[in-house]
Amino acid sequence: MRIGALATASGVSRDTLRYYEKQGLIRADRWPNGYRDYPEGMVEMVRLIRQGQALGFSLKEIGALVQGLGGGLSQGEVETLLRGKLAEIDARMQELSNLREVVARRLAEACPLGLDAPGSLDPKRVAS
Repeated sequence: MRIGALATASGVSRDTLRYYEKQGLIRADRWPNGYRDYPEGMVEMVRLIRQGQALGFSLKEIGALVQGLGGGLSQGEVETLLRGKLAEIDARMQELSNLREVVARRLAEACPLGLDAPGSLDPKRVAS
């Protein structure tokens, strides 16, 4: 499958495919004229890479998982990577929850920016 067909089938640009190849995430054979020839399974691999990115995995992490699928990592190592990602997601969710609480409190106040709160900057005092 040539690069244009893979780009169309997987929904990514040719440049993205070249980048993935350069990063070692996908591979292509080369024809004598230099054209790339991707195996049929590359469509699913590119979709897997995109899904991993959507879930917050870096390309380096995805590369390690892809190698793991091919026998490069043990099941325990893959599980460790996945548990680490879950911990990152949980931490981000907690940070977002905390931020949401702050925003909700500000919204409930008379002045959402808190400028009328005791101890806030008084424009009259700042000007003098």
